Amino acid sequence: MAVEVKELLEAGVHFGHLTRKWDPNMAPYVYMERNGIHIINLYKTAAKIDEAGAALAKIAASGRKILFVATKKQAKDIVAEKAGAINMPYITERWPGGMLTNFVTIRKAVKKMASIDRMKKDGTFNTLSKKERLQVDRLRAKLEKNLGSISDMTRLPGALFVVDIKREHIAIKEAQKLNIPIFAMVDTNSDPRQVDYVIPANDDASKSIDKILSEVTASIASGLAERKAEKENEATVKEAAKAKKAAAKVTASQEEE
Repeated sequence: MAVEVKELLEAGVHFGHLTRKWDPNMAPYVYMERNGIHIINLYKTAAKIDEAGAALAKIAASGRKILFVATKKQAKDIVAEKAGAINMPYITERWPGGMLTNFVTIRKAVKKMASIDRMKKDGTFNTLSKKERLQVDRLRAKLEKNLGSISDMTRLPGALFVVDIKREHIAIKEAQKLNIPIFAMVDTNSDPRQVDYVIPANDDASKSIDKILSEVTASIASGLAERKAEKENEATVKEAAKAKKAAAKVTASQEEE
């Protein structure tokens, strides 16, 4: 599904940073300079969205999760909505140090949330003193705020999608250490060499972020649909094989008679 350059233009995806703030490694993606601001080449952006989308669809079809990372104000709600809609994990609060490199510890914290929920269900929670209940509630709320959106992520993600690689440099470093592919919206003030799949785009305006995220999550959704169809097809084949086997048994027993 090719992306319309006109739509990218309307969303303001082409607006880069001030020319004095640019990273020279973004030169291949810059179209021109206007009023001291770099203008991003939207034809290259469109091509990169298609390239990233195809790769993300493959990862989703393989059953791996894609972790979205965006803690800046303009992106938080958009990422939570778009990633949540396709059931992908996301971090929109502070990045928990060691989220990837120390994943076992993060999983323990997520399990702690589940154990608190169990305590509330089985009545153990009510046996605690008022002060202890308050402490447990506070801990649960804190864990939910920081890690609630990744509670279903039981293993390391198959890829990372980042909005603003400068801001999320810790997440980038952790993913690099573990060879996790990095997909990102990269503005003209950032170094694209840190990213495996670069989408040159304005990462400051909510309209631009919304447009890119819509395209990306649509690709992931198509990968998930493909996986679902494959599973259903496998199930149908298995059922047919079972029915054939059962029919063969019936025929064999009738012949014996």
